[in-house]
This record gives sequence, C-alpha cells and structure tokens, in this order.
Amino acid sequence: MAKSIKTVSLALQGGGSHGAFTWGVLDALLEDGRLEIDGISGASAGAMNAVALGQGYATAKSSKTDPLEAAREALASFWNAVIQLGAATSLQRSMMDVWLGGWKIAAPAVQTNLSPYQINPLDINPLRSLVEKQFDFERIGKLSEPRIFVSATHVNTGKAEIFSGKRLNSAALMASACLPMLFQAVEIEGEHYWDGGFSGNPALHPLIYRCHASDVVLVQINPLERNASPTDAADIMDRINELTFNASLLAQMRSIDFVNRMLERGNLDENRYRKVLLHRIDGGEALEAYPASSKTHADSAMIQKLQTLGRECAQRWLKKRFAELGEKTTIDIARDYLDDMRMGSLGD
Repeated sequence: MAKSIKTVSLALQGGGSHGAFTWGVLDALLEDGRLEIDGISGASAGAMNAVALGQGYATAKSSKTDPLEAAREALASFWNAVIQLGAATSLQRSMMDVWLGGWKIAAPAVQTNLSPYQINPLDINPLRSLVEKQFDFERIGKLSEPRIFVSATHVNTGKAEIFSGKRLNSAALMASACLPMLFQAVEIEGEHYWDGGFSGNPALHPLIYRCHASDVVLVQINPLERNASPTDAADIMDRINELTFNASLLAQMRSIDFVNRMLERGNLDENRYRKVLLHRIDGGEALEAYPASSKTHADSAMIQKLQTLGRECAQRWLKKRFAELGEKTTIDIARDYLDDMRMGSLGD
C-alpha cells in the first residue's frame, strides 16, 4: 500500500548546540518519508540545519540519488564537522564555544566595554571555513523544492532580511549566526547584518507568502517558560537570551492568529490571505533539562544526546499528529503564544 504523503513547510529555531535537537527531528522526519517539504526557514543554528538539508537535496538532484537519504547524510556531515572543529585546537574550541554560547560568553566583553572590532579585529571565525567547505550554495540556491530561506537582522533598521535563491551564500548564512557582541557585522551588498534570531527566530512569513503548503511545522528549541526565576548572573543572562530570541516568534504568532480568526469571520479577502495551520515539535521537559548555558557545549556526547532526543520527539509527533496535517492547527496558540490583550481586539 502506497504511503500517504503530506506537504509541509518547516520553521527552524536557532539555539547554538541545541540545534542538534533539530538535526534529530529532521533526521526522523526524513527517515519516515511521508512528508514532502515545500519550504524551510531558519535562523542561526536553524539556518545551518536548513542549508545542510538543502545541500542533501541539491546533491541528490545532481547525482540522481534518494534526496531523503542524501539530506540525512548532509545533516550528519555538518554536525560531525562541528564536533571535530570544536575538538581540534584550543583556539578553534574557544571560537566554537563563542558561536554556540551566545550571550553567556558575550557577558565578559560587555562588562569590559570591548566590541568585537577590538577583541577580534581580524574577525576570525572558523565556522566560516566549515560552511564554505560543507555547502555548495550555487546548487542550493537553484532548488525549487524545498526552497531554503535564511534570515538575518538588518543592523540599521532591525528588520528581518530573507536570503534565498541566488542571494543565499556563505555570507548570508554567517550573517544569520552573527552575534553582535562576538563578531563583526557581516556586510552584504553594502548593508550590515546581525543574527537572524533578533528579527525572526525563525521568520515565518516566507513560508506563508512564498510557499504553497498550508501546514507549517515549527521546531522549537528555546523554551517559552521556565518554572523558576533566575537569581544569579549567569542564569539571568541565560533567561534574557531566551526571551530576546523568542520575542519575534511571539509577535509572528499573534499576527498569524489574528489573520486566521479574521478569515474565519469572513473579514479578509481569501484571495489575498490564507489560513495557516501551525504545528510544533519541541523537546518539552526533556529539552528544558538542558540549561541555556549548555548551548556552549560542542562535545560529541552532548550533541549525540540532543540528536537522539530530537529523533524521539519527532517520532512521537508523527505518530500523534500526522493524521491531523492538512486538517487543523495542533497547537494552542492562545495559551502558548498570546497575551490577554488579544481578547478585546476582535470583540471576543
């Protein structure tokens, strides 16, 4: 009996080495084989995963091999290269910790009023060489399915800039992972960019307006809530990091919920707007057991554990939610992403 195939788009959050959880999710979805991927949007580590998956599809297209297996191999190749780079030398390990660590490692630089133009004047980043070796951006940019979207934040305007097609290159990917207190802003076409997580973690609008799938599956690795309030400096910085990089997602969810409800009431033109069915794969309490500070770890044991956790969560999600794809939203948007202010906005 033929498999039932459903089309979705994927939205991948960034989060340092916790992106290995997303690797596990993607590996399980590809292995299952019942999802056709229309588009993928990612920021920071999510962008790395999106481009790695795209590399697999691009390789399969040129070699006429199985794209699902090629994508799994490309993802594994990227993360194994990250592990090897982090273990190579003390300098490379330090720089990988910087990329993976986010604000926790940035704190000392902030306290001493040093910018990356002072502490890293040569703008050394070993991840750049890894990216250039791993990915063929010319081939990835030509993909029509899935389409890959990488977001970065325009420094001057604060707006999300989406790179895809011919504009998706190594500079765009590095911009998406450029933490401003650690690396110099990435210059592209005369403009400067920082980490995409500030303006879209991940950006959902390209999946809505530039793709056809009605179902968007969010792979979320930054927890919305914590049971305890932080009290020491490191934990406070961790929580600020999470809140900062979830803010754009909350705003996008509010907009999608508003449009969906207006469409249901017949108050919007269905020729211009369409209903979006939202779904989420996350690690729940299992992923929350890993503090934000663990994003600095690039060791093999940590990354493999997160990858295994991602696989398990995706497999459970497929078993529970696959039949509902194309039928309805499977997350409680009001409970998880909205605030009380929305209740009066439409006269509810």
